[in-house]
Amino acid sequence: MAETQAPPLADRRIAEVLATSTGGVGTHLRSLLAPLGQAGASVRVCGPQATEELFDFTGTGADFRPVGISAGLDPAADLRAVLALGRATAGADLVHAHGLRAGLVAAAARRLTGQRRRPLVLTLHNALPEGGGLRRRVLQVAERATIRGADVVLAASGDLADNARRLGARDVRVAPVAAPPLPAPQRPRPEVRREVGLEDDSRPLVVAIGRLHPQKGYDVLLDAVARWVADPRLQPAPLVAIAGDGPLHEELAARIRAEQLPVTLLGRRTDVADLLGAADVCVLPSVWEARSLTAQEALRAGTPLVASRVGGIPELVGDAAELVPVGDAEALAEAVTRVLTEPARTARLGADGPRQAATWPDEAATAAQLVTLYRELLADPPGRRG
Repeated sequence: MAETQAPPLADRRIAEVLATSTGGVGTHLRSLLAPLGQAGASVRVCGPQATEELFDFTGTGADFRPVGISAGLDPAADLRAVLALGRATAGADLVHAHGLRAGLVAAAARRLTGQRRRPLVLTLHNALPEGGGLRRRVLQVAERATIRGADVVLAASGDLADNARRLGARDVRVAPVAAPPLPAPQRPRPEVRREVGLEDDSRPLVVAIGRLHPQKGYDVLLDAVARWVADPRLQPAPLVAIAGDGPLHEELAARIRAEQLPVTLLGRRTDVADLLGAADVCVLPSVWEARSLTAQEALRAGTPLVASRVGGIPELVGDAAELVPVGDAEALAEAVTRVLTEPARTARLGADGPRQAATWPDEAATAAQLVTLYRELLADPPGRRG
C-alpha cells in the first residue's frame, strides 16, 4: 500500500504577528490561517487582544497570544511588546510579521532571544505616511532596519517591492494580498438605499468604504462633494455614504454639519456587499494604497470605481476604473460626474470590473504561495543560507 504523503508543513510551528488592525491586514491574515492549518502547521497569532476580538483568529483553529503591538511609536510600549513577543514565539520554527510595526518588534525579539537561524518573513502592506520632521526620520530608520532584518520581504504591490530593494532587503517578492470574496447582497437595492436616506433611484448614491484615517483622503472627498453640490449636471446632488470608523470621525462630522454637505457617516459596517449593490459609484480617494481591499470588492461587484492613481492601485485595476491624481478634488469631482452622467461609461466600468477581478489570484492561490515559501525557508534556514 502506498504511503500517505505528509502535509507540506506537518509538525511545523508558525507564528503570525500583527499590530493593531481594524481592516485589511487583519482580514488578510485571517484568510491565511485555515489553509496553513490544513497544510499541517500549528499556527499561533500574536497581536493586540482587541484585534483578536475583532477578527476571531481562534475561530479558524489558530492559537492566540496577546502582544500589545500598537500602531504608533512608543519606546516603553515597544520594549514590553518585544519581551512579550519573545516569550510568545519561543518555540516557533518560523515567524511572519505583517506590517512594519509588527516587523520591527519581531526583528528585535529575534535578536534579543538569539534566534537568528529562525526565518523571519515580513509582509509590507503600506508605505510610510507622508510628512517630515523628527517622527518621519525615526520611521525611516525603523523601516530600513526592519526591512533589512527580514529574511524575505513580501510586498503587496510593485512600488512597495521597489522601495524594499532600495532599502537593502536581501530577498524581495511581490505577493498580492487577495480580498476575501464578499457574500452576495442580502437585501434588495431599494431597501438599502432607503436605510441611508434615499427614497428612490432618482438621486445617485456614492459610497466610500474604509477607516476614517488621513490615509483615506476623505478631506479631498468632502472638497469634491462641495464642488458637485453646485454642479447643474448633478441635480439632485448625490448622497455620499461613508462606511468606516476611526480617529477622524468627529472632525469629518463637524465639517459635514458646518458646510451642510450631503454626506452621511455610517460607522463600521458588515454589509459591504449590500452597500456596493445599492451604490451608483464607489470612490477611493486615498493618499496611498497597496492592493486595496475596497477596490477589489468594488470591481468584483461590478460597481463603477473612481480612485486615486497612487501606489498599487493602477496595477490592480488596470483600465477597469477611473483614476485621478491624488489630492485633486476637482479631478475627483469631475470623474464621479462623468460616471454618473454618461451611461456608456457607467456600463463599461460595470462590465470591466468583474473581468479585471478574474485575473487576480484568489485567497487559495495566496495561501498556497505562502505555504511554498515557508517550506523553502524551513528546508534552508537563514543560518545555512549564508
